[in-house]
Amino acid sequence: MTFKELGLRVEVLQSIEALGFAEPTPIQQSAIPHLLQLESDFVGLAQTGTGKTAAFGLPLIHKVTDRPTETQGLVIAPTRELCLQISKDLEAFAKFDQQIKVVAVYGGTDIRKQITDIKRGATVVVATPGRLVDLINRKAINLKTVETVVLDEADEMLNMGFKEDIDAILSATPDTKSVWLFSATMPKEVAAIAKNYMTDPLEVAMGHKNQSNENIEHIYYTVKERDRYDALKRLIDASPDIFGLVFCRTRNETATVAEKLAKEGYSAEPLHGDLSQAMRDRVMDRFRERSIQLLVATDVAARGIDVDNITHVINYNLPDDIENYTHRSGRTARAGKQGKSLVLINTRENFKIKAIERQIRTTFKAALIPEASEICGIQLNKLISKVKEIEVKENDIAPFLPAIMADFEELSKEEVIKKFISAEFNRFIEYYDRAGDLNVSAGRGDREDRKDRAGNDRFDRKDRFERSDRGERSDRGERTERAPRADRDDANRTRFFVSLGKRDGLNPGGLLRVICDSTGLNSGSIGRIDVMPNFSFFEADKTDESAILSKVNGADYEGHSVSIEITQKKEGGDRSRSGGGERRSFGDRDRSSGGGGDRRSSGGGGGFRGGNSSYGKPTEGGSDRRSSGGDRDRSRGGFSGGNKSYGSASGGSGAGSSSRREGGSSERRSSGGGGRKFSSNSYSK
Repeated sequence: MTFKELGLRVEVLQSIEALGFAEPTPIQQSAIPHLLQLESDFVGLAQTGTGKTAAFGLPLIHKVTDRPTETQGLVIAPTRELCLQISKDLEAFAKFDQQIKVVAVYGGTDIRKQITDIKRGATVVVATPGRLVDLINRKAINLKTVETVVLDEADEMLNMGFKEDIDAILSATPDTKSVWLFSATMPKEVAAIAKNYMTDPLEVAMGHKNQSNENIEHIYYTVKERDRYDALKRLIDASPDIFGLVFCRTRNETATVAEKLAKEGYSAEPLHGDLSQAMRDRVMDRFRERSIQLLVATDVAARGIDVDNITHVINYNLPDDIENYTHRSGRTARAGKQGKSLVLINTRENFKIKAIERQIRTTFKAALIPEASEICGIQLNKLISKVKEIEVKENDIAPFLPAIMADFEELSKEEVIKKFISAEFNRFIEYYDRAGDLNVSAGRGDREDRKDRAGNDRFDRKDRFERSDRGERSDRGERTERAPRADRDDANRTRFFVSLGKRDGLNPGGLLRVICDSTGLNSGSIGRIDVMPNFSFFEADKTDESAILSKVNGADYEGHSVSIEITQKKEGGDRSRSGGGERRSFGDRDRSSGGGGDRRSSGGGGGFRGGNSSYGKPTEGGSDRRSSGGDRDRSRGGFSGGNKSYGSASGGSGAGSSSRREGGSSERRSSGGGGRKFSSNSYSK
């Protein structure tokens, strides 16, 4: 099938020819005819790198014809990088249609210029959710003429906490619009958007839902925790031509790994939230130009990366949820090419591999870290090939050759070769001569790995996965789907009071955005968020206290100045008990008169609630048991965090919020149940 056979108009076909596109990819062949012919909603499921942008971009440009001053197409993407990439592609698709103007709007740049660009005419707007909501609130953009809304990387947007923003955006568009949703995976939150905002959508999936790209080879290596970094170096050394991404779970780990690699001579740079936007842009430009061989990144910072010819994705640590693994691995094997996704696990993490295999419907290959002799052979062959292929510039070296020949005249050809190889290779050989075997039996752990499981591995393995299903809260307050992470206890978290609440227009996604934009923290660093009518609370790592206090205080939220402070624990206030969690009793309501401060107590039941699926055992029965006293889940514990995760928390991971006492008014909260069991997406070990 050719692009001409798909039915695209002449101007679009001219653009395709100029771009050098040969024939449509499978997702393009399946999606484009439907999107051209039908005025209906559409769900497209395909992996990153399979041509999704053209699958929605070409029919979007095809449909936009008259009324160039009106915004007819709207594309929403999760990150600045992806927003820019999509707008660039759409401009290329509209190259031969001068009436179409594509405008990209995103955070981190001057909003006034973007407003000016929109007023000059924006036929198609490509936007990140936060900046678009800001423009809507400023009444700087009119979405009442929008005919098509595209949600690209919908699963990523929900993972980043943009649900409320997406709701607000879609509510500002006409009911008659078509909604095209594209996603690499189909978690329940994405399905919920399809259910709430789409009418009988046509669904096209390349392979099974959540299935991995078949061109990616998935390989895992089992090492002791203390050998993780050395194992990473060996994987890199065993692939001299590697052009890849190394994924870490935290910004600190990302910076540390990148710094160590650079000091040891590897071409590596970090990409994480602590870098300024200008620095991130420079790093990405260098990576695209292949001036950097290895980009060491966090999941959040790497979202939206669209770089061709990435050969390897190395998971230094597994991500916090299965969908992120799909997005990580999808950075390689783009446009039909082959790629590898390598995973380093310790001796206690094999159950995670099994869970991922079930979810993405593929099989991992268990492999051994290359031994020193193997790596030395690979590197030596690479050096020899490089010498053989190097271009000799006769005229440039001719003046120096007589003296060089004289110096080497006493040496034989074999001796000269040996000395040149040794000069280039001795340090490498000496390093690996001292290196031992890093491989361990997959079933054998050690103390360090057990310690790591308790400290770094959030995926505590229990018998059930539970999920909060309370829906939107009443005026008592709004609670996010995010929850405290199961590997943290109260001592490692700080609870903050925020001066704004629902009556100021604040919602959990908005508060999360303010925190992350102000501090550079990624969304995974922020725990529970509670938005009340007049004020709010959120939890974060204790190590981020000073950054949050110094950078969030005074930040602007839709014209309101944000004021925050650390809540103080009081006797009888908030305390975490064994088996905890957090629930509200019927006594949880704003009180305009009468005693007390913000008094909170915790209680039984509960656990860590709120999300999709986990690496753990499915709950037995999975019934929705509720008492009349406040939607209470009678089972104990269980992980049911914000996204998909690996395992369930122990029963003792309570919310652990602190109390804030002011004046004479009181809010009282008790904790415990408030969720329902959910077993369809849990994973046994």
